[in-house]
Amino acid sequence: MGSFSIWHWLIVLLIVVLIFGTKKLKNIGGDVGGAVNEFKKAMKDEQVTDAAEKTGTTIEGEVTSKTKQ
Repeated sequence: MGSFSIWHWLIVLLIVVLIFGTKKLKNIGGDVGGAVNEFKKAMKDEQVTDAAEKTGTTIEGEVTSKTKQ
């Protein structure tokens, strides 16, 4: 009685699909996936910055062109 069975979860899924529709759910999934990717990228960039600060090195560079990613 403490946990839901597979039938409970299928009914909940069916109700969610009926309320939001599959297209809306697909868009939400894409947005969440993009947010997770951006978060991972930011964490990786922060680790590189932290590593450079701990070693006391300065990274110098010159921007020659900008590209939109």
